[in-house]
Amino acid sequence: MADKTAFVTGASRGIGKAIALRLARSGYDVAVTARSLEEGEEREHSSGMNRSDTSPLPGSLTTTAREIEALGRRALILQADLLDFASLEAAARRALGEWGRIDLVVHNGRYVGTGLKDFTLDTPVEILERHVRANGIAPFVLNQVFLPAMLEQGGGTMIYITSNAAYRRPFANVEKGGWGISYAMSKAAGHSIAGVLSKEYADRGLRAFNLEPGATLTERIAKEMARPGYDALVWESPELTAEAAYWLATAPEADALNGKSMQAKELCREHGLMQVD
Repeated sequence: MADKTAFVTGASRGIGKAIALRLARSGYDVAVTARSLEEGEEREHSSGMNRSDTSPLPGSLTTTAREIEALGRRALILQADLLDFASLEAAARRALGEWGRIDLVVHNGRYVGTGLKDFTLDTPVEILERHVRANGIAPFVLNQVFLPAMLEQGGGTMIYITSNAAYRRPFANVEKGGWGISYAMSKAAGHSIAGVLSKEYADRGLRAFNLEPGATLTERIAKEMARPGYDALVWESPELTAEAAYWLATAPEADALNGKSMQAKELCREHGLMQVD
């Protein structure tokens, strides 16, 4: 594969890091963005309003970049915050300025903090706004920068890491493992982007997909599971979604799926990308 470039949000850990490394192993130079620049930074990552947890999570942009470079590819560290649109625009424009083109954008980052696991009446409006801003509007802001460049270069691919919370009813309330209204509304906002783009710009070489990871064992989830009484489902590895994302970005067969939503596990099973249950 000829050298290509990718821009991955939320790449300091979890699914975003796994995708960045999978791309690097296959010849991509990767621009990585997130808030955590160095290991050990403290940020709020509790999922509910009734408690706080700012303990450091493993992972950082510096660590991800070092691992990309160890694979022989270029890494571009772009610290940014999904709630700070100016920082996102600056990151996108710097990536284009440094490398001249971006072939793949992976919208993986999401709002991390309270509101994910709160009842509707316990959710302040400002928390809902943060979720929608980060999960729905931030990808749009980045697309406003990358889309003209992709169209000028003859095409590109955009992948939104979605959730079944965007289009399904929770299997239970938040106390029993379901998700809150902030997460559902915000992921629904981001989920709508791929379908629209596929109708607007498919004839100009743009491909856009929604990719659903399913329940995935990330560093934050592992910390949650350490709490007494935490009831885990069957968790998948971040590498499963990374394999599916790479397939969407590179497989000619993916053209027929433009604008659609896929489950990572089903893609991996159908195309033999990795062993799945």
